[in-house]
Amino acid sequence: MTELRADARRNREELLEVARQVIREQGVDASLRDIARRAGVGIATLYRHFPTREDLIAAIIGEGIRRLNARAAELSETKPAGEALEEWLGYIASRIGPYNGLPAAMDDAIAMDGSPLGALCADLMDAGDRLLTRAQADGAIRPDVKFPDIFTAVAAISAIATRSGPDTSTRILNVYIDGLRPSGGN
Repeated sequence: MTELRADARRNREELLEVARQVIREQGVDASLRDIARRAGVGIATLYRHFPTREDLIAAIIGEGIRRLNARAAELSETKPAGEALEEWLGYIASRIGPYNGLPAAMDDAIAMDGSPLGALCADLMDAGDRLLTRAQADGAIRPDVKFPDIFTAVAAISAIATRSGPDTSTRILNVYIDGLRPSGGN
């Protein structure tokens, strides 16, 4: 990306901050015009910085995805394999669940080649696959499980937090994780 002028950089950062707030309030399908208006810029300015809704969402969650990936690496170093995967899945659900529509948008982006959100999600999938492979090698997770299936389930479970709250989401996630264990739970 080319270096932005100071005013363009401020506009971009202001747009991102306002977009985060609007998406928390209204979900990922929030009006881009509303985001631009609330940021005090024209819609053309928004599109100059973020040509598509997906570009905007990727910019909003990019740092969060990088933190999730770093957390996966940290847990892999410090926790037993099964615990590391379980804790990381809970962390994912708590981070993406509060944004209405984000879990589904991320799950959809995984299947899209060349999309900015898809690229972020691919990195997340790689981190998850490494944790899963380690947990399967240790016998903590059934060998027939694939990470894309786990992510789809966690995305759906995390979306529950939008409607029912994080406590419900956590309970359901724990039931799901019990089902991933070879014995059906410990």
